[in-house]
Amino acid sequence: MSRTLQIGAVTVPGQVLMAPMTGVTDLPFRLLASRLGAAYVATEMVAARELARARPDVVRRAAVGEGLPLTVIQLVGRDPEAMGEGARVAEKAGADIVDLNFGCPAKEVTGSAAGSALMRTPDLACRIMEAAVRATTRPVTVKMRLGWDDDSRNAADLARRAEEIGVKAVTVHGRTRKQFYTGQADWDAVGEVKAAVGVPVIVNGDIITAEQAREALDRSGADGLMLGRGVYGRPWLAAHLERALIDGVALAEPDREERLAIVVEHLRASVAFYGLPLGLRMFRKHLGWYIEQAPWPADPQHRREAKARICRIDDPQAVEAAMAALWRRNMPRVGESSVEIAPQFVESAVA
Repeated sequence: MSRTLQIGAVTVPGQVLMAPMTGVTDLPFRLLASRLGAAYVATEMVAARELARARPDVVRRAAVGEGLPLTVIQLVGRDPEAMGEGARVAEKAGADIVDLNFGCPAKEVTGSAAGSALMRTPDLACRIMEAAVRATTRPVTVKMRLGWDDDSRNAADLARRAEEIGVKAVTVHGRTRKQFYTGQADWDAVGEVKAAVGVPVIVNGDIITAEQAREALDRSGADGLMLGRGVYGRPWLAAHLERALIDGVALAEPDREERLAIVVEHLRASVAFYGLPLGLRMFRKHLGWYIEQAPWPADPQHRREAKARICRIDDPQAVEAAMAALWRRNMPRVGESSVEIAPQFVESAVA
């Protein structure tokens, strides 16, 4: 039986969510991950003030498209008025959920007193939440960390205040800002947030395998989980973990032809969305991850060499040919189909 997550009036058709990631969760990636079975894939982090001003590159980050099960636009900023206006624009653009970023640890974000720096100024964070909740009819959610550092772990208190304001769900990355991505995510500490509020709580951090997914949910008591860096080169991961949580068995990893079809689909979508040469440049990070995450060639050094070579190719068709040659040369013809790929993509990939 499938499981759902209720966020305000929005029913998320699953428990496994994909985090907003700058330079990663653009529209081509979101469409692909959704087609592969992801229930929820948020946009890249979008600067609220620049979205309201309709700056082209920022609007592109918030782009919506047909084929998404729902649209989640994440806003970042420190000015309540701008964040409220951003929430209004996000709703007008088609957002089903408006998410507020109180968790990004990047210096260029915290240096402007936004992202996880807002956990140091909880009163300002509350004014931002109030402005966003007033500005939109859509559910407002918040993504945060445990706190700024170990001496100021205030996630539970901020989550309580968020719920009182009208925020409908809270995602907590189980690290402080000072940790960045070092050490281990503290899923037990996320449980303290869950115990403090009645709205759904989503646990985030260090979840890649089915075993980690189950353990994170068990230890935190959270209502759902959010994937971050684990989806690099594996846009099917959310669907696989969703299946594991339902029946205890994760889907098998895609075989050679399925992976190749996914790469080709993603590349072509990126080029169609951005045009050339930008589309290929935007795709290269994904291309590198696809090569790194595949089990072929077996020697990691050979994979690194292939990545360096193929990521320098500046013609999309040549990239497709190079990927086909790499994987077909290095993988035996075994494996069962585990992810449904549209036949036209398989045909185009193997032509």
